[in-house]
Amino acid sequence: MSAHLPEDRHAIPDSLKRQLESFRKHLWRRKVIEIIALGLIGLFLSFLLLFGLDRIWQTPIWARLLILVSGVSLFVGFAPYWLHRWVWGHRHEGQLARLIAKKYPGLGDRLLGVIELQAQDENGDTLSPRLREAAMQVVAAEAEKRELDEALPTARHRKWGLAAMALLLLVTTAFIFTPKAGLNALERWLNPFANIERYTFTQLDKPITYLAVPYGEAFGVTLKLKAQSEQKPEIATASFEKQPAITVSLRKDLYVFKFPGQQTEGFITFRIGDLKHQLRIQPKQRPVVLHTTVTVKPPEYLQIPESKVALNIGEISAVQGSKLTFNMETSSPLKKGSFGPTEVSGELVKADGFQSFDGALKISDVQSSFGPIEAGSIPFSIPFKWIDEFGLVGGQGFKIRVDAVKDQPPVAYIQGLDKQKAILPEETLDFEILGEDDFGIRKAGIEWGSYGTLPGEPPAVAGEIVKSNGGPELERINEATSFSPAAFNITPQRLILRAFVEDYYPERGRIYSEPILIYVLSHEEHAQLKKAEFDRVINELEDLARKELNLLDENERIEKLKGEELQTEEGKDKLAEQKRAEEDNIRAMEELTKRMEQLMKDTARNENIDKETLKKMAEAMKSMQELSDKEMPDVSEKLQEAGEASNTPEKAKDDFKKAVEEQKEVVEKMDKALAQAKDANKKFEASTFVTRLKKAAQEQNGIANALIANLEKTIGLRASQVDPADKRKLVESTKQQAITASDIRWIQEDLGHYFARTNEPVFKQVVDFMRDSKINLFEYKKSMDVTLDVGLEKIQNKFGIAHTNTALETAKKSADKLNEWAALLEGAKDDGGGGGGGGGGAPKSEDEDFEFMLRVMKMIQQQQDLRSRTRVLEQLKRDANPNVAPTR
Repeated sequence: MSAHLPEDRHAIPDSLKRQLESFRKHLWRRKVIEIIALGLIGLFLSFLLLFGLDRIWQTPIWARLLILVSGVSLFVGFAPYWLHRWVWGHRHEGQLARLIAKKYPGLGDRLLGVIELQAQDENGDTLSPRLREAAMQVVAAEAEKRELDEALPTARHRKWGLAAMALLLLVTTAFIFTPKAGLNALERWLNPFANIERYTFTQLDKPITYLAVPYGEAFGVTLKLKAQSEQKPEIATASFEKQPAITVSLRKDLYVFKFPGQQTEGFITFRIGDLKHQLRIQPKQRPVVLHTTVTVKPPEYLQIPESKVALNIGEISAVQGSKLTFNMETSSPLKKGSFGPTEVSGELVKADGFQSFDGALKISDVQSSFGPIEAGSIPFSIPFKWIDEFGLVGGQGFKIRVDAVKDQPPVAYIQGLDKQKAILPEETLDFEILGEDDFGIRKAGIEWGSYGTLPGEPPAVAGEIVKSNGGPELERINEATSFSPAAFNITPQRLILRAFVEDYYPERGRIYSEPILIYVLSHEEHAQLKKAEFDRVINELEDLARKELNLLDENERIEKLKGEELQTEEGKDKLAEQKRAEEDNIRAMEELTKRMEQLMKDTARNENIDKETLKKMAEAMKSMQELSDKEMPDVSEKLQEAGEASNTPEKAKDDFKKAVEEQKEVVEKMDKALAQAKDANKKFEASTFVTRLKKAAQEQNGIANALIANLEKTIGLRASQVDPADKRKLVESTKQQAITASDIRWIQEDLGHYFARTNEPVFKQVVDFMRDSKINLFEYKKSMDVTLDVGLEKIQNKFGIAHTNTALETAKKSADKLNEWAALLEGAKDDGGGGGGGGGGAPKSEDEDFEFMLRVMKMIQQQQDLRSRTRVLEQLKRDANPNVAPTR
C-alpha cells in the first residue's frame, strides 16, 4: 500500500498492513477457485446433459448449441464479472476495510479512518503527527486481536469444487465405461454445427434414411446390426406414421419388417434398444415401359433401307437375317437393367440349334437400348428386368417376342382368262397379271412356250414380256397385259402361258402362276370350234322355243276361262305363274342373244367362213334380239295387266287374249329365228368340210416332211441300230398319224351324215371317192353300222419296222387326195352348190348393205387387233430400252 502513497505521507502500521494483505490474498484465492469451479460445473454439466440426451434421442443442432453456450457462459460470461467484483474491486485497503465493515462494522470504520489518515497532510491546525500515529497504533492493536478472515464472504469454493469434482467423476465414468459414446458426445458437444451422428449402443450397418416403395404394394425393410454393435436387442419395433406398430425379433443380426402397401408419403420410426431411426417412405409407381421402337435393318439382299417400327403389342416380326435394335422409354430414369437370357417362344417350336443370349441395357435417363440382335429361324422371346433411380424393380413379366419370318416365295396369278382359251393368231388376249411378295418384287411378267408339238406342227416357240421391274419395297403388282400370237409370228399351235414373279431372295428363280392353255387355231380349226358353239346355241334356242310353245299351250287353256274365273285366287296364281315362266324365258333369250352376238363377232374374224353363212347368222341374231328386247317383254307385260286386281272381268279377259295373240307371234318368230339359225348352221357345216380336209392334208404333209428330215439317219437301219433320239421322233410321227387317221374317219362319217340330211350330190360324190380311193379300207359290221380305219393304220405300222420310205410315200399320196377332195367341195360351193347360194343376176340391195356392214365390222376388228399388237410390241420396246417413252 505504501507504494501508492507519497513518501512524505505516513504509512499504516506494518502489522495492520500484513493483516490486510493476508485478508486480500484469502479473498482473491477463494473467489478465483469459486469461479473456476463454477465454470467447470457449467462445462461438465452441459456435456453430461448432451451425453444423457444423446442416449434418448438425436439431439438436434440447435439444442446442442444451446447446451454448449449455456455451459460455457457460466465461465466465459460470468468469470469477468466475478473477477472484477472480487479481485479487481478489492485491491486497495479502503475496499478491503469496507468489506470487513460488513462483518465488523466498528473495526471496519476505524480501519477505514486509519486508511484515510494516511492521505492527510500534517499541519498544526489539523492533526498532530503524534496523535495520528497513536491512533493508527491503537487500530492496529485492535485489529491484531481479531481474525480478519472471518470477515471474508461466505465460502462456496469448497462446495463448488466438490460439485465440479463430482461432475468430473461422472464425466470420467462415462468415458471409462462408454468411451465411444463419450468421445462421440464430446465431438458433438465441442462442434454443435458438425453433422455427427449420435452414438448409440445399438448400431445399424449402413442405415438408409429414404426408401422409394412400390405404390400400393406391400414392401419389406431389412435392418442389419453392425458386428461391433454393443447392444443387440432381441426385439425391435417400427411404425409408419400413426399406423399400428410392428414388432419383429432379431435373427442373424437382421430385423426384417413387412409393411402393408402405402399410397402416401411418410416416415417409419424404428426403435431398437437406444436406437431411434427414421426412414422416409415415398410410394412410387414401378418403372414401366411407355414406348418401344425397333430399328429393323433387313438383310442386304433385300435392298430395303432400315426402318423404325413402333412396338405396340410386344411382338415384332422380321425376315430371317434382319438386325434388330430396340429402344425403350420408361416412366422413370433407370439406374441399371438387363435383358435375357432369351428363350424359345411357342409350344410347338423345336429348339434344336437355338443358342440363348443375354446382355445389359444401355441406359441414358429414361431411354434405354440394346442390340443389334439377329432374327434367326426360331422365334424367341426376350425377358427384361431393370431398377430405376429410386431402387424400384420393374420389368417382371415384360417380354418382347421376336418372330422370325421366312422370306416366302412370291405368288403369281393370271386374272381375266379361262384355264383354256382358243383364239386366232391375230386375236389379242387382254388380262391382268397379279404378283405378290412379302419383301419386294424384283421382276414380273408373262412367259409362253409351245406345248407338246408333234410332227407336222409348227416349230416350238418361246418368249416373255417383262411387265414390271419392281422394286425392293413393291409388294404387290397389278398389271394390265395383252398377248397376241401374231405380234410374235406365232403360227397355229398349242401354247402354255404363265405369269411369273421374281423376288430378291438369292437363287430362288422365277415363281409361276397356274398355266393357261392357249389354242392358237388355224382358220380351219377356228371354224370347227365356232361351228360347235353354234350347234350349242341352236340346241338351246330349240329348247327355249319348246318352252315358249308349252307356255302358249297353257295360256290357250287359261284363255278358255271366264273373266270372273281369271280374277279368283286360283286364276291370279295361274297368271302369276305364267308371268314368272315368261320372264325366265326372257332372261334366257337375253343371255342366248348375247352369246349369239359374240359368236357372230368371232365368226366374222374367220375369212374361211363365207358371207352367206354370216348373213344367215346375222338374220337369226336380229330375230333373237327383237324377241328379247320387245316382243317377249310385251307378252309378259300383257300377262301382268291381265292379273291386276283393279281390272274388271271384261278387261282381264281382253288383256289376256291380247297376251295370247302376241305370244303366238313370238312362237312364230322363234320358229323363224330357229329356221334361220339352222339354215346358217347347215351352210356353216358345209364350209367346214373344206377346212377339215385341208387341215388333214396339211398334217399328212407335215408327217411326210418330218420323215424326210429323219430319212438320212434311219434309212436301211434295223430297229436296234436307230439312235434313241430318232426313235423318239418316229414315235411322235406315229402318234400324229394315229390322230390324223382318227380325224379323217370323223370327216368321212360326218360327210355321210350331212348327205343324209341335205341330199347334196357333191357330198355323196366325195364320200364315194374316199371309199373308192382306199385311203380307208372299210370293214362293214352290220350289227354296229360303223367303219374301222385300216388303210391309214398301215402307214402307222410301217413306222414301227423302220420302213420310213414307204410311210413317206403313202403320207404324201394321202395329202394329195385330201387336197383334191377339198377343192371339189370348194368348187361346188363357189358354183352355188353345197347348200345353195345366191343365184345369178344383180346383187340385192339388202345383200349390199350386209356386205358393207360386214366389211366395216371386220375393219373395226382388224383395227382393234392392230392396236393390241402395237401395245404388245410397245411393251417389248420398253423392256429393251427402259428410257423410251411409250407411244400413244
